[in-house]
Amino acid sequence: MAAMDVVDTLRHQTLLIDRELDADARRDRMVEKLRGIYQAQGLDISDKVLAEGVRAMEEGRFKYSPPTASLMTRIAGIYVKRDKWLKPVMLGLFALFILPVLYYFFILQPEKTAQNALPNQLTQHYEQVVTIAKNKDVVTKALQLKQNGKQALNNKNYDEAKDALQSLRLMVDKLKRSYTLRIVQRPNERSGIWRVPSVNQNTRNYYLIIEAIDRQGNILALPIASEESSQIKTVKKWGIRVDAQTYQRVVADKQDDGIIQNRNVGQKERGMLTPEYSISTRGSAITSW
Repeated sequence: MAAMDVVDTLRHQTLLIDRELDADARRDRMVEKLRGIYQAQGLDISDKVLAEGVRAMEEGRFKYSPPTASLMTRIAGIYVKRDKWLKPVMLGLFALFILPVLYYFFILQPEKTAQNALPNQLTQHYEQVVTIAKNKDVVTKALQLKQNGKQALNNKNYDEAKDALQSLRLMVDKLKRSYTLRIVQRPNERSGIWRVPSVNQNTRNYYLIIEAIDRQGNILALPIASEESSQIKTVKKWGIRVDAQTYQRVVADKQDDGIIQNRNVGQKERGMLTPEYSISTRGSAITSW
């Protein structure tokens, strides 16, 4: 350790300038200068230690020499700098190997499973329609949807097959429902409105605002197609188009004492797709006003 300290002192002092002298003379001079430096610091270093330090300095014993460039040194350098390249490499490996696996298991495989289930689902929903429906025309329509779906599957047109299945599902849902249609009568809510259609400014379209009530008294949200926008919205109340006479009769009934005496305008039975109305209407509707 003392010799290493001597070497360190030599490195920080300009004592290696006498290269013109012979080796022995240069060592003696360096030892003398080193002794003076340590004595000035109050340190007493033996001549043996000083001479050993000078010899170690000349031999480069405590001097770092970088290794010769080779494959191993390059590998070591790459490893030392792993904090810079490891994260991008791991992300690249993740994108290369993990993402395809995730895509297969969470997207391709579920999609394939859903496609394989389509034939049975088409048949099952058709059979539900046959069981519930009270109208042969409804069964015929359901059969056509099932056949269209299976034909689409044969052509590997899975989107068209899914559309057919969705239509069957909606049909089953409609057939299962049972509710009464009645005119809305609540404070600050309108029971009817009229519109001037854009195609004929000289006429009016009359609508009663109605809602569907199930057997438990709950107000149902139903998908209703608007004749004005052709869009289907799921709403809890909508306007059903009626003739002027029916509209004026309801207006007079409400103005009489503020109460509409006969609010029920239709009944939807289980097994039927559409309700039967007790008023004069074609069933056209609007969903906003």
